Amino acid sequence: MLQSEYDAVTHFETLYERADAAFAFDAETKEAWLAWQSAFRPRLREALGLDVIAGNLQGYEPTAERVDREDMGDHIRESWRLWVEPTVPLPFYLLRPKSPPTSDPLPLVLTPHGHGRPYMYVGIFHTEKEREKLEVGERDIAVQAVRRGYLALAPTTRGFGDTRTPEDKEADRVHSCRTQLMHDLLVGRTPIGDRVWDISRLIDWALSSLNADPDRIAITGNSGGGTISLFAAACDTRIDVAMPSSYFCTFTGSIGSLHHCGCNYVPGILRLGEMHDVAGLIAPRPFCAIAGKDDAIFPIEHTREAFSHLKRVYEVAGVPDRCKLYVGDGGHRYYKDGAWPFVQRYFDAPTA
Repeated sequence: MLQSEYDAVTHFETLYERADAAFAFDAETKEAWLAWQSAFRPRLREALGLDVIAGNLQGYEPTAERVDREDMGDHIRESWRLWVEPTVPLPFYLLRPKSPPTSDPLPLVLTPHGHGRPYMYVGIFHTEKEREKLEVGERDIAVQAVRRGYLALAPTTRGFGDTRTPEDKEADRVHSCRTQLMHDLLVGRTPIGDRVWDISRLIDWALSSLNADPDRIAITGNSGGGTISLFAAACDTRIDVAMPSSYFCTFTGSIGSLHHCGCNYVPGILRLGEMHDVAGLIAPRPFCAIAGKDDAIFPIEHTREAFSHLKRVYEVAGVPDRCKLYVGDGGHRYYKDGAWPFVQRYFDAPTA
């Protein structure tokens, strides 16, 4: 039946219904689940542009340089740069426990940030507004990690901080996501792919340069940091525990129906699968989705819908207890009570 007038919502919902995801999870056995992952993960990496990056940088070995070191009382905070590409010196913070509880290799936690200032995750603020946002939103995530005896890496998300364009730096805009997206699309890359690439290179560096335990690596971040946490864990199986905050939802119920930054979008993603299918690539590794019941841009009803689908993946994998949803009593922010008891459970008893 033809519509007499154009209705954008109806049109886009129809597009989503016709997407016919190639990797919508429907496995019933462990063998079928493993085959599904083996087929899906390479296609996801291709969609993100990771194959393009790897091909362009074949044989390239990133180098790192320490810029600064500060004694913070109960931990050491270091500023570093890692050349994740020859043209991209990526700033990151390394937080080390001042008195490690053991001489054994320490767990490693990566804490990618969202659409805010990179320094907030290590407890730095420059204005009263930043202080309030940091404290109320519990956004000093790297500090939370190091105070639990973990090594913490807090990278600058590509397109933020020193990786903004000169024009956005001059205007003090928080990010250059749209510029990054437009240039990436021209060459078959995506901002999410860039950021996943950076996380993997940081893991390479940490395992070769720090006393980090390769069997206890976690990733957690809020909002855009949750995006990176989910996609990085889906693509890089060295990540043992994933805890995306204020992100896990359905694509159609969040970035497909509400205003979001362009960096969230991957061309053709719904022709591959929904967000819960992407998260299914993390199984059987522990996964905890952290959400706020009043999150206006990743609505909780769609988060619960996505979680019900993801739970099925973990059931087929034989590890339903490794898949959790923590719902905080608030909005779009980090909830540390949903993160650290979960990760401690697995860091205390590493999974096979």
